[in-house]
Amino acid sequence: MLTHMGMQPHTQPPLSRVPRERGHEITSLAEFDRVAATGSLSGYHLQSLDLSDRTFALLSTETVDSVFLGCVMEPDAAAKVRAGGALVFPPVPGLPFDPYRGALYAPDELYSGLFDAGYDATPDARAYRWYQETKATGDVVAGMLRSIHDDTVSDALDAHLAGARVVGVLGGHVMERGSAAYAGAARLGRRLSREGLTVATGGGPGAMEAANLGAYTAPFEDAALDTALELLAGTPHTGPSVTRWARAAFEVLRSRPGGGPSVAMPTWFYGHEPPNAFASHIAKYFVNALREEGLLARSNAGLVFLPGAAGTVQEVFDAATLNYYRTCGGPTPMVLVDRRHWTSELPAWPLLQTLSAGRPMASRIALVDSVDEVPEALTRLAAETASAEGR
Repeated sequence: MLTHMGMQPHTQPPLSRVPRERGHEITSLAEFDRVAATGSLSGYHLQSLDLSDRTFALLSTETVDSVFLGCVMEPDAAAKVRAGGALVFPPVPGLPFDPYRGALYAPDELYSGLFDAGYDATPDARAYRWYQETKATGDVVAGMLRSIHDDTVSDALDAHLAGARVVGVLGGHVMERGSAAYAGAARLGRRLSREGLTVATGGGPGAMEAANLGAYTAPFEDAALDTALELLAGTPHTGPSVTRWARAAFEVLRSRPGGGPSVAMPTWFYGHEPPNAFASHIAKYFVNALREEGLLARSNAGLVFLPGAAGTVQEVFDAATLNYYRTCGGPTPMVLVDRRHWTSELPAWPLLQTLSAGRPMASRIALVDSVDEVPEALTRLAAETASAEGR
């Protein structure tokens, strides 16, 4: 199979010899030129670069134990780096995504072509269709490409979030634009962002979009969010037309460019949940489990659970499981919003209390009535966590 794709496993070094330390990735031509000037690319991972104009550098540079992921090279250069001990994963033509990408997505990339041809023509929609088709046939090469893609996205996400204080905001995708709940989630995202936290969401519509929208409007005057909410209210959900829903978001972005950063982690597993356009950095996955666990694990400053259904309930107890069995460091603060929802409609709170009884996580969970109480609850729970760790 690998030989069929153009790889030559009999000439490659053992994978155990390939270094895995962070900082060995090369994802830009400028970085390639800097490293190649030293005469050695040994131990580096080069991701998705067009090196067709760097043939001389490749022919004169050592490449033992280097890895070329989806790099375009002239045939003689490709032959030389293989012979020099490099592992080469060639580009795969015809894919609607780059499995070897070295950076997170931006909204403009996933929604390219939206205004000209509609959502179905965008890379996001085409990647979902490819996923559905290859999943149905059980194509082993497609499965490998999905795994490589998700691993490189995770790597880029870790690099982006290094040193950040991340708060995960989770909630249902059915929360409609124009509703009081949507406006509240947006105000929460704005406040958290203004307090120096990085807002991270599951990246879909509803509560997730609202939190990313709030973070985007954080640098502007308060009225900017009100204006955005009014513009979005005309297309309350994705149901009638994803195209119109997404275009409304981009109209907001165009009317107020240069908003604040936030992170979104959507998935192609749920095709009915297109990514929202308000996150500046998007880590989109094929494997939903990686996305779910990754969002929870990276939310080091706390998790906020807005009202939701099955998916949000799953996230509550996935987070509770991580906190329950945590053996190093304090549990991550968890704040559930809307007392009636979490005690009567979907009574996750009583079970969470029972599960946490007698364990360190018991003092790191909170139930509040409204989003306005969330920042104070996070501060209190974080202080209790720090106090417990300092004992």
